[in-house]
Amino acid sequence: MKYHLITLGCQMNLSDSGRLTTVLNDAGYEFTKNEEDAQVLGILACSVRQKAIDKVYSRIAKWNKRKNNTNLITFISGCILSADKEKFLKLFDFVFQMSEVTQLPEMISQYGVTSPASIKNSINSDINQFWNIKPQYNSSFEAFVPIQNGCDKFCTFCAVPYTRGREVSRPSSEIIEELKSLVDKGYKSITLLGQNVNSYGLDKNGREISFADLLRKIGELGTQTTNKFWLYFTSPHPRDMNDEVIDVISKYECLAKQIHLPLQSGDDKVLIRMNRKHNLSKFRNIVDKIHNTIPEATIFTDIIIGFNGETDEQFENTVEAFNEFKFNMAYIAKYSPRPGAASSRWDDNVPDEIKKNRFERLTENLRGHVFEYNQKLVGKTLTVLVLGRDRKDEYLTGLTEGKINIRFRSDNLSLVGKFCEIKVISNASFSLEGELLTASTSIFV
Repeated sequence: MKYHLITLGCQMNLSDSGRLTTVLNDAGYEFTKNEEDAQVLGILACSVRQKAIDKVYSRIAKWNKRKNNTNLITFISGCILSADKEKFLKLFDFVFQMSEVTQLPEMISQYGVTSPASIKNSINSDINQFWNIKPQYNSSFEAFVPIQNGCDKFCTFCAVPYTRGREVSRPSSEIIEELKSLVDKGYKSITLLGQNVNSYGLDKNGREISFADLLRKIGELGTQTTNKFWLYFTSPHPRDMNDEVIDVISKYECLAKQIHLPLQSGDDKVLIRMNRKHNLSKFRNIVDKIHNTIPEATIFTDIIIGFNGETDEQFENTVEAFNEFKFNMAYIAKYSPRPGAASSRWDDNVPDEIKKNRFERLTENLRGHVFEYNQKLVGKTLTVLVLGRDRKDEYLTGLTEGKINIRFRSDNLSLVGKFCEIKVISNASFSLEGELLTASTSIFV
């Protein structure tokens, strides 16, 4: 029997899909990229964004229509709010938490029996059992490793605490074991995943190491191997980011010099309404520490514009924050209510046209700062991890250690998944162009 899986949402869902795939493969099911060939159809959903939920309804309507002519089994899991779950129970054959994924083959074999997983309330009940599943990675050189599940921050714009529950840290011994296995297999880019990675271990009341100590252990692993790799993490929260984490990153070559630090707004009053529990001064201190300790580090951020009640003056404060911090990249989102989040009960009172104008202005502001930084790289030789073919067939594309996009002329697909030395020859705002010098080995130099 063949199955097809659709993964929506963030990198955490992508990581979860690797473990779900292992469960189905071990049970004898065969994956197919063509959903028309599948008898089992599943979705890893994301209730955090309404667009993702709209895609779920569109797809299940199509699948249920197909049931008129063929036998199909459908299931859904992932980040799902209770209100969405109640609706999905009427549309899908099975609805379950990812922590209960090991029960899926039995559900399918007993098709027609109501799944007990669909009515359980405990989101994290079997999360450790889930983490123990050996995942099927979606790449031979990039991997995502979960280190925690859930979030305790309750930002008013976010539904994650209601879809994934409270924070639970994965045992560090398991994380290190998975990391070592990936490094031994030659993986080049590894990302630690969590809703708030730098609060790792805090839920264990001293029975687990801190996030800084986890990074230190991974750094030591990097010094003991001849396989070159870059270790990233996402996402940290400014409230929990401390000097020790930054100091550890500076000391180990394998810990990538790129930090994603979500600001969300450059106005303190907006940050209070967002329940971010950090202010601009706290954020500034962190950025100053990064620049002073790791001057070569790139800094990425997340920004929401048009949040409930955001005034022109408050938006201008965000523009000023961009001018001050000169981010290397920012993921800018126009605010839209997230069902289940606290702010969804408030009036979405910033008109769409104003959001659009603010989005365009902030994007252009970012473009200028990125161009200025990238221009300084022209003429330099950078190590690049080649990801694949560019949109133009005669080029390959990759990322620098700081996650700056760069393409270079080559049709040699054997370079994909390898480190190469690329000389930067031109700058196009959000990306670079270079020329291939040499393909690196996997050995540190």
